[in-house]
Amino acid sequence: MMILVDGAGGEWPVIGHAPWNGCNLADFVMPFFLFIVGMAIPLSLKRIPNRLLAVRRVVVRTLKLLFWGIILQGGYSHAPDKLSYGVDMKHIRWCGILQRIALAYLVVALLEILTKDAKVGDQPSTPCSIFKLCCWQWYGSSHCARARNVSQRCSEAHILHSNLILAACILVTYLLVIYETYVPDWEFTVHNTDSQDYGKVFTVACGTRGKLDPPCNAVGYIDRQVLGINHMYQHPAWKRSKACTNNSPHEGPFRKNAPAWCQAPFDPEGILSFILCSSMSSILTTIIGVHYGHVLVHMKSHLNRLKLWVPMGLALLIFGIILHFSHAIPLNKQLYSFSYVCVTAGAAAIVFSIFYFLFHVSYASSLMYMKVCCASCVMATHSLFRVDILGLRTLFLPLEWIGMNAMLVFVMAAEGIFEGFLNGWYYESPNNTLVYWIQKHIFIKVWHSQRVGILLYVIFAQILFWALVAGVLHHLGIYWKL
Repeated sequence: MMILVDGAGGEWPVIGHAPWNGCNLADFVMPFFLFIVGMAIPLSLKRIPNRLLAVRRVVVRTLKLLFWGIILQGGYSHAPDKLSYGVDMKHIRWCGILQRIALAYLVVALLEILTKDAKVGDQPSTPCSIFKLCCWQWYGSSHCARARNVSQRCSEAHILHSNLILAACILVTYLLVIYETYVPDWEFTVHNTDSQDYGKVFTVACGTRGKLDPPCNAVGYIDRQVLGINHMYQHPAWKRSKACTNNSPHEGPFRKNAPAWCQAPFDPEGILSFILCSSMSSILTTIIGVHYGHVLVHMKSHLNRLKLWVPMGLALLIFGIILHFSHAIPLNKQLYSFSYVCVTAGAAAIVFSIFYFLFHVSYASSLMYMKVCCASCVMATHSLFRVDILGLRTLFLPLEWIGMNAMLVFVMAAEGIFEGFLNGWYYESPNNTLVYWIQKHIFIKVWHSQRVGILLYVIFAQILFWALVAGVLHHLGIYWKL
């Protein structure tokens, strides 16, 4: 899905990120990542009885994610469009997608390790066992001391209790910060050399609190104060909003009367997002995934699993939609609003449940290959499970292969590293490359449409190509693990 979003989102706005409020296809990618990461945590950690070893593995994997996040999204890599590498440390972007995943994974995995009894056994395959755990978390741990014969279940209750307290504290803190922080007037300098306003200094009038609009929200204010405006994302989605361009939701030249903030940077993965919003949304979404993972581990009946998964997913989805359309809290990926968390986490849960039900899957051990940076929830689902009836597994093998080598596909395809390598071999002009020739002559000219041609190019020349590459690597037993 990341390949589709990055490759075709510019031509198909419904695929790309929403300019501000709202939710397009691309806005579901990150929460689906985090949901699957959360599901992976209880399955992977239950095989590591030594807590110290588990902590070490979690920390090492987190550091690897942070490293690749800075390399790929910090400005060092300019692939695939520019044939150069390197970044001015005065303008490096410290926050990004992989960094957000790393933080969510670190916090939730450590919480899982510290609160989990290493000897927890399987629970009976009845809904009551899990529902009792959910009820016990509200009554406290005193019940555990009175019931020695349910000590294993109490261990799970402690985990749920800790997760719930963490999520509630983060949510309250986030809401207080986002609505109570005073945002003063601020100014910025245009650093875009292609802009006719290059080098000019603009002032944005705010002097308010509790606003969720692009120029005067607390997220951007804290990022500017802590990160510095030069270290923020220079191409925010809000530049495609109606206030900025007549071509909205497509990219285009700014309107003559466009407000000054249209040219300002904004980081959807900035400090407030990275520490508070990320903790509220990313960690909360990951915690929801952890809950689904616990259900998968401790309940043996497919039907009972679905009885727990589906209602929770529907409840989250409906609650988030109500918050948005009642104008209480709008859906907003840039701010990671609470309604956005509910809608996307609920959608991830429902999509996962649908695929689980559709294929009537059997548990498999291939989850470890796609714990982080999976290509999409669909791809991750087929990495989690092996389809064993209806003869559908063969049809979805390409997605399963991508899930098994997700990090490789993410780096080479979604981040454009392989295309950047190919673009380095050009004829007469850097614009005359193999990639350009394939796009123009095989896809765009054949279909007589830029939009359709680019979409088909992404599907066949990128997604399908890397699925086949991942399949060959799987056959050879080669995997890129974190």
